[in-house]
Amino acid sequence: MRDRIARAAAAALALVLPASCASCAAPGVALCAACRAALEPRVETVDLDGLRVHAALRFEGSAARIVRAYKEEGRTDVRRPLSAALGSALAVAAAGERGLLAVPVPGGAARARRRGYRVVEELLRGAGVRPDRMLVWSRRAADQRELTREQRRENLRGALMARGADPGARVVIVDDIATTGATLAEACRALTAAGAEVVGAVVVARTPLRSDVNGR
Repeated sequence: MRDRIARAAAAALALVLPASCASCAAPGVALCAACRAALEPRVETVDLDGLRVHAALRFEGSAARIVRAYKEEGRTDVRRPLSAALGSALAVAAAGERGLLAVPVPGGAARARRRGYRVVEELLRGAGVRPDRMLVWSRRAADQRELTREQRRENLRGALMARGADPGARVVIVDDIATTGATLAEACRALTAAGAEVVGAVVVARTPLRSDVNGR
């Protein structure tokens, strides 16, 4: 109930306040034409810790600013193009699959209450896909932002558990951003331990790897 009230309040506020581009602050629009173009999906598939990850965008430039605006500033007016980008990556992951379940990585409950919406679940719904809430946090993990790759793995080890997974269910893990892949790897471990078969992961955006920059 509180989530619905918060979403309604955010929508009403968006009608009252003048819009500006979520990336470059150009007045009068949620996204200007140039920044909207940055959300045109260019799906890339990478291997992160043995998991095939399909990313709609690279987390850089305008795309990164727009994703942050949606996650951290309540800019729900950019949800539609972000959902469209996510849907493109999902289509790649689900090619040739039937009955594939989309399992979002859960966000923190406190953050969801403050926002009034669950980031990944709302993007999935916007893409016309029903989120399947199999994953829950079994313990609190420290903030990942200042941790190294190995520290992230240790920080998340055993932090997720899966509930309600049918043995043999084929699932794709869905998250907003992938950096080292530690969160996706932990989600994969929890789902596999519960008997699900993880066919891959999908994210809106991934942080470019050094090999992307160097062209190797």
